[in-house]
Amino acid sequence: MLIRLLRTRLRPYRRGLLLLLVLQGIQALLNLYLPTLNAQIINKGVVTGNTHYIWSKGGEMLIVAFIQAGFAICAVYLGSRVAMGFGRDVRDALFHRSIQLSAREVNHLGAPSLITRVTNDVQQVQLLVVMSCTMVLAAPVTVVGGVILALNQDAGLSWLLGLSMPILAIALGIIIGFMVPQFRLMQERLDNVNRVLREQITGIRVVRAFVREHQEVGRFRVVNDELTGTSLRAGRLMALLFPIVMLVINCSNSAVVWFGANRIAHGQMTIGSLIAFLTYFTLILMAVMMATFVGVMAPRAAVSAERIQEVLDTESSVTPPTDPVPALRTPGTLELRDVSFGYPGADSPVLDGISFRVLPGQTTAVVGSTGSGKTTLVNLVARLIDVTSGALLVGGVDVRELDPDVLWHRIGLVPQRPYLFTGTVASNLRYGKPDATEEELWTALEVAAASDFVAAMGGIDAPISQGGTNVSGGQRQRLSIARALVRRPDVYVFDDSFSSLDLATDARVRTALGPYTTGSAVLVVAQRVSTIMSANQILVLEDGRAVGLGTHQQLLESCPTYIEIVESQSTAQGAA
Repeated sequence: MLIRLLRTRLRPYRRGLLLLLVLQGIQALLNLYLPTLNAQIINKGVVTGNTHYIWSKGGEMLIVAFIQAGFAICAVYLGSRVAMGFGRDVRDALFHRSIQLSAREVNHLGAPSLITRVTNDVQQVQLLVVMSCTMVLAAPVTVVGGVILALNQDAGLSWLLGLSMPILAIALGIIIGFMVPQFRLMQERLDNVNRVLREQITGIRVVRAFVREHQEVGRFRVVNDELTGTSLRAGRLMALLFPIVMLVINCSNSAVVWFGANRIAHGQMTIGSLIAFLTYFTLILMAVMMATFVGVMAPRAAVSAERIQEVLDTESSVTPPTDPVPALRTPGTLELRDVSFGYPGADSPVLDGISFRVLPGQTTAVVGSTGSGKTTLVNLVARLIDVTSGALLVGGVDVRELDPDVLWHRIGLVPQRPYLFTGTVASNLRYGKPDATEEELWTALEVAAASDFVAAMGGIDAPISQGGTNVSGGQRQRLSIARALVRRPDVYVFDDSFSSLDLATDARVRTALGPYTTGSAVLVVAQRVSTIMSANQILVLEDGRAVGLGTHQQLLESCPTYIEIVESQSTAQGAA
């Protein structure tokens, strides 16, 4: 997965990577040339006392060192640019894929996990790309070139290279093998921490209302301790790497000095050659160590790449048509023909055999007990999920054949849980129609009975905090209704959007909606019978099946389920 992700996402940076390889190659070769110059200065200058030779070769070393440093800086800069661009592209791809997924896929992957994958997982792969770009060619050139030049200085010590490098590689390979499962587990633990923290922040009012702070602290402590334990196990394994590398390097250097001194004593090697060999030996092992550092990061990056690729490979169950219909045939109509929906592997469908039609200017209400399938029906109309059988038509066109952009531009959805974005009242109302005028905004606010409190807040430029937490629940609902009204869609879908309104405000909004929605189909999901009594037709759901369809009066005469709902609410109001 890691190789596949890198190969796919680094393709636009091929020229940059090619230039990076050239820079790293030149840098590595210049770095290998410095010990040779140093050996020449010692053998021909220091030993013989030739000061002029020392100055000339010393100047040459300074020039080479400055050039090598310049190439190194350019390589690091270019590698960082490539890595940052790679991270940007992957995050962009993940974000676009996430918003294209249907509700089914989002629920399967989980919102906390998606957040972790877009942030932490991308960061892990990006760090690997940074390190790889910094030494993708420098390390192998240093190792190969260093071995050749070291043997050129003195072949008698070559056995030290053949002994130390395999020992180092075997030890590091064993440790990295133990680290891979820990890194995979670490990312899963991080998902759990994000999940619990997100739940606690979102539900902070519930936590405080039920005085559950102590229990929630305990929940967070459990998942946090699990992450800490996994991180510590991975950290202990990682902590073994560098001591092992330094142990091998130091022991190898000591062996080079020990055996090299004997060879100098027997006239088989010069002092300059020993120093050059020792420098090459250190450069080789340091290159192996840096490659090992990349190897340490690779397992965690591989796990993260697998999680990233899982999202990128996930196809939405709501797929756009190959030959989309670009326009509606009968605007302002909504029709369900024997619609059913069920989740894969479920024993029974959530909705089964639902059929009704809404004409322009008509209102169809949907009522039923909790779990009867009302919200699922709304999601089908907005095509957040697709029907498993039957057909759902908007404007006379099956939504599976309609261009998704056309469909979503023709539907005004007011969700069960209204959500407002950080900005102003105006920016939230213009969410569905960016070019809406102030007159259109105020008209929508009037219909939604929201103009009074918006004016009290300071007008349409009044600030709105994240999620609309600076306004009440009823105000959020009315602003959400106004946002849908500004769009002037062909189909309005109100998913229990009046539940937080008092009866008087509810009546005002419903009265104002009638003239405003003329020419559009209106689908209202509600719990209160008072909200839906005036609807042209009422659909009664029970266990995903339609048990009644008609006006309020007709259902009172023919539908026991509807009669039970009406009586239960009448009894509750009477008791109140």
